Amino acid sequence: MTTPLPQGATIGILGGGQLGRMLSVAAARLGFRSHVFEPAANPPAAHVADRVTTAGYEDAAALAAFAASVDVITYEFENIPTAALDLLEAAKPIRPNRRALAVSQDRIAEKDFLTGLGLNVAPYAAVNSLDDLRAALERIGAPAILKTTRLGYDGKGQARLRTADDAEAAFATMGGAAAVLEGFVNFSHEVSVIAARGLDGAVACYDPGENVHRDGILHTTTVPARLSAAQRADAVLIAARILNALDYVGVMGVELFVTPQGLLVNEIAPRVHNSGHWTQNGCAVDQFEQHIRAVAGWPLGDGNRYADVVMENLIGDDVLRVPQIAGERNAALHLYGKAEARPGRKMGHVNRIKG
Repeated sequence: MTTPLPQGATIGILGGGQLGRMLSVAAARLGFRSHVFEPAANPPAAHVADRVTTAGYEDAAALAAFAASVDVITYEFENIPTAALDLLEAAKPIRPNRRALAVSQDRIAEKDFLTGLGLNVAPYAAVNSLDDLRAALERIGAPAILKTTRLGYDGKGQARLRTADDAEAAFATMGGAAAVLEGFVNFSHEVSVIAARGLDGAVACYDPGENVHRDGILHTTTVPARLSAAQRADAVLIAARILNALDYVGVMGVELFVTPQGLLVNEIAPRVHNSGHWTQNGCAVDQFEQHIRAVAGWPLGDGNRYADVVMENLIGDDVLRVPQIAGERNAALHLYGKAEARPGRKMGHVNRIKG
């Protein structure tokens, strides 16, 4: 068994956004140092991390120096170039592992992996040409949604097709990128499970949260979610099956559609997840500390929920409401330190404790 990292060890974090920021804070609470690698200058994580390397993922010398300075490497986003990972992995362990990244970086690979586990997903088909799209529409039908297989997030890289007549315009929006057509699903609501797996194989799952999106971006997550006891148990078992199949170490977000036929997996994210921010004020050990514990080889913490919580993302000009929110009872603000509010940009979030 791998020896747990001692206090004072350094956690390397690829990516300096708000997730990297909150991971750095969690690491510090446990007595670890954090070193963030981020191409952009002055990222949110720079305000709290012990050290920041500002360099591109093609900078082999900077990557090598970063790897030499840390004890383990984790990440806050999925789309890390393969060449950078090759160099880093030769020097230090990367947790979660490369397989989890490879599966989540490509929507076709992800859906093939999930169906291979016997899990249900929306009908899908690979699309590499307009003819592929037309054939997929004949099989899957419309309405449907066309997505790039890689790099899309928060509603980006997507086109909705209301009828087959939308095929040509939707395909053009992909800009020649490989894509996947997904059939629409008759679902009542979306939930997500934030789950963790330790180096010793132990699995701990947080209560499922119920998600509401606006313009393709998560707006709120509410716990507890509207689920029966059987659905709640199924959601946790699905997440655990995915973690174990990947020999995963760390926290993962698993998004699920609630349908009359049962739970259907929408997507997985091999990192701490926006829909898990409620854990910061609803649990003794939040998702960020749980992730640090896992990648450091520590025992997983107690993720039991002790409060009902509604997490609301503060997006763009929502940040102007901060003075008002600061005066609310039972409202916990988490701001990301971003200087400029832009449409669609996550500026922070607020956890409202219910009861």
